[in-house]
Amino acid sequence: MENTLIDKTFRDSNGNIVLGQMPNPPLILWIVASLLTLVFTTGKINIVLDFLANGALFTWAWMELFQGVNYFRRALGLAVLIGMIAYKIQ
Repeated sequence: MENTLIDKTFRDSNGNIVLGQMPNPPLILWIVASLLTLVFTTGKINIVLDFLANGALFTWAWMELFQGVNYFRRALGLAVLIGMIAYKIQ
């Protein structure tokens, strides 16, 4: 089987097309912390939750960028990192 750019972009090492996966712990933490910031909108708890959410999303994006199963997942990690940086410096 020829390993084309399309294969490298969307297939994992087993030949399966992978666009999304079950959330890993950093992504689950980001979702939970982000939802809790909607409940606790002020105070120190909000600051801690926001810090946790951003740290977890950064960790997830970094892991995808360097350990993603295909080029698409790695590009997704890079896009999230760039988006986070752009959002924070605006």
